[in-house]
Parts: sequence; structure tokens; C-alpha cells
Amino acid sequence: MTDTAPYIRPDMKAFLDALAAMGGPKITEMTLEEARTSFVALHGMADRPPRELAVIKDLKCSGPAGDIPLRFYDAREDREAGPIISYFHSGGYVIGDLETHHSLCTEIAALVDLPLVAVDYRRAPEHPFPVPVEDCEAAARWIASGPAELERKATALITMGDSAGGNATIVVGQQLAAKPADVPIILQVPLFPLASDARGSSSLEQFDDGYILTKAAVEFFDAAYAPDRSDPRAMPILGDHSNAPPTVLVTASLDPIRDSGRDYAKALADAGRDFVFLEMKGVTHSFTNLRQAVPSTQDDLERVIAAMKFMLEVS
Repeated sequence: MTDTAPYIRPDMKAFLDALAAMGGPKITEMTLEEARTSFVALHGMADRPPRELAVIKDLKCSGPAGDIPLRFYDAREDREAGPIISYFHSGGYVIGDLETHHSLCTEIAALVDLPLVAVDYRRAPEHPFPVPVEDCEAAARWIASGPAELERKATALITMGDSAGGNATIVVGQQLAAKPADVPIILQVPLFPLASDARGSSSLEQFDDGYILTKAAVEFFDAAYAPDRSDPRAMPILGDHSNAPPTVLVTASLDPIRDSGRDYAKALADAGRDFVFLEMKGVTHSFTNLRQAVPSTQDDLERVIAAMKFMLEVS
């Protein structure tokens, strides 16, 4: 930790203090199933209840090795052709699923007023790198194809995801730039993503423990996912940024992988791409799923949505 204490919002500090008082095992002390159950429980406790939407239904699409479960959200019963959001959840490619991000996906679909398809990619360690990102790419291409099951015609894609899902967001953008889908990505929204190798970064050392995501958890996920650090599908900072779509890039100031997101902001700037960079001050990793326990983070999410709408208007 550094000598100077970082700024922490009062409601964020209250939640962190409450978690510390609760105690309990660390992720490295849990079985895989316990870790996954704990992640669902944390989001169930900390996030706002889901919104009621006109359409919420489970679907599936064909993937590289079988069907990929999906969940489709829309605030409207019917809709003309337009952009569709593809959402990739967090959890280090190990512990997240459709349930951990159900409330958040209802909120995004309602606030953006666009259809959203959440992707339940296969997870490590059962399915290590690059399987999860291959599933995410396959799902994005399926959405772009305008399948009858959606009852929506996509004119464009918006890719979006948090943490590991933010990594997938960038990777899918690079894969679809190299081999285009039926419709283009007109906006990507990586939320506190892992874009570059977090090992050795100052943020990983400064926020190693006590800020939701810990250094030990980062190492746990890394061991399970087993990424090839020389492959841009694992470390998209290594990829081609010259064709990156318009971007809303979001980091959190108390996040151990914050510097990885900042690295990607620099890469976009160096490549001359259009992007909005938002670093939410005084909050931690996963703040988008803490909106009940940390009420100020609802405003943060609404700032992200406002930036998305701005970029869609000017693109």
C-alpha cells in the first residue's frame, strides 16, 4: 500500500467496512463451486433488484462446441431494426454467469432503450483460454446475423462487458475487425477491463486487498484461465487498435486492475481512435453491481449510459 490513503466515497467505505466485519473465507480458500455461489450471493446482496421489462427470455445459439446459453432483454415488446447490445459478464472467466448480471442487464436495457443479449460463455478451469472468448465471438456473430429467435433485426452491434467481460469486449472488437460480421460494431463499452498484463502494475500492489477484487483473486483467476500472454486474445493491448470501434472505456480508481484499463486508453489515443474515458473516483472494481449497497454507483452507471448515448449520436 502507498503512504497516502486513496479517496474512498463514504458509501463505498461503509460497504467495504461491512464486508470486512463479516469476515469469511477468501476466494483462494474456497472450492470452485463455493466461489461461484459466493459471487452470486454478493451480487444478490449488493445490487439493486432487477427491473421489469417487456421481454426477458432465455435463448441459445450455436457455438464452437455446442450451444451457448443467452438471455435476451428488451424494454419494448416490439422494435424496429436497430443496434443490439451484446453483454459479456465478469468473474475472471471463472465464476460469473447470467444470474450474477441479471439485474445489471435489465438496468442497461432499460436505460439505453435497446435490446440486450447476455452471453453465458463456457468458464475456466473446465474451459480455459481461449474457449470463453471464442464463445463470446460466436455469440456476437450470431446476434449480428439477425436470427429469427431474437425477433429483432440488428443493424449494428454494441459490445459491452465488465472486467473479464471487458476483456472479451475488446477482443471481440479486434476479431470482428479482422473478419467482419454481418453488421459492424458501432460502439464498444469495456468496463474496468483487463486489457494488459496486470502483473507488476502499481494499482495491483496499491489495492492488493480490501477493495472487493484482491491481488490473490486476480492470481486465482489467472491460474484457472491460463491465458497465453503473447496472444492478443488474452492481452488485447497487443492487438491492432487502428480499427477499434468508437469506445466508452470505464475504470475505477480503487481497482487493482485499473492501470490495465488506463493502458488501453493510451493505446486508443495513440491510434487516434474516438473514445470517451471515464474513471470513477472513490469506487472499486465491480461498482456496476454494487448499486444497492453503494447507492452513488447508480449515478456512475447512468454516466456510462449517457456517454454511450453521446457516442452513438456522434458516430
